[in-house]
Amino acid sequence: MSENPDHDQPMPLVSHLTELRTRLLRCVAAIFLIFIGLFSFAQQIYTLVSAPLREHLPANATMIATDVASPFLTPFKLTMIVSLFLAIPFILQQIWGFIAPGLYRHEKRIAIPLLISSIFLFYAGMAFAYFLVFPLMFKFFAAATPAGVAMMTDIANYLDFVMTLFFAFGVAFEIPVAVVLLVWIGVVDVKYLKKIRPYVIIGCFVVGMILTPPDIFSQTLLAVPMWLLFEIGVLCGSLIRKRGHEDPAADDHNDQPPATQP
Repeated sequence: MSENPDHDQPMPLVSHLTELRTRLLRCVAAIFLIFIGLFSFAQQIYTLVSAPLREHLPANATMIATDVASPFLTPFKLTMIVSLFLAIPFILQQIWGFIAPGLYRHEKRIAIPLLISSIFLFYAGMAFAYFLVFPLMFKFFAAATPAGVAMMTDIANYLDFVMTLFFAFGVAFEIPVAVVLLVWIGVVDVKYLKKIRPYVIIGCFVVGMILTPPDIFSQTLLAVPMWLLFEIGVLCGSLIRKRGHEDPAADDHNDQPPATQP
């Protein structure tokens, strides 16, 4: 007997589109409400984000604003991005609420931990970049500044730079979730992932070289965690596969609709 989702009656296309619109509006409203709450602290937020660079500026050196509107627009833009990052749990909850009715019960048991893990890992990647990567990287840049050159970074350029790294590290820390998903849906198996491990390690360093500044410290600080997270994903994927092989009938039985009485 084939598996059936929890809701056997399919929803019309118009109902799906209406629900999707409602959830998208909720996401936009959540971001807007967070932004309203943070807007009065925009300057303080930028001061906090720029702290890793300012701590390594030479004596009497400051950050600069080369555009007339940058002192206002740059903290404004940063506050909007921070609002988006803070709303990610709610956005993912809305995405989950939209797709969950179409999933089987055994799929939900795996999807919920993956959803929670993805949120935690994304924030962990950003924290790793801020507290470890940025201080080492900016210290290196300050030490490598040629004599006679004043290190005075534009605030808009700095924001674009750090947001790129925040996003890169946040996405890179999602590797375990991606590996588990690939194993779970059967795209690859654990044996194949172990076989290509040397290529994965090389790929991690290539990605680190592309996404980070051209210094060995920041490249290594991205590549090594990516490799370790890949190994964690392989381990979790093997555990999921092992559990699925041990009791495949239980999930099938739970997902089957109740037998009808003659």
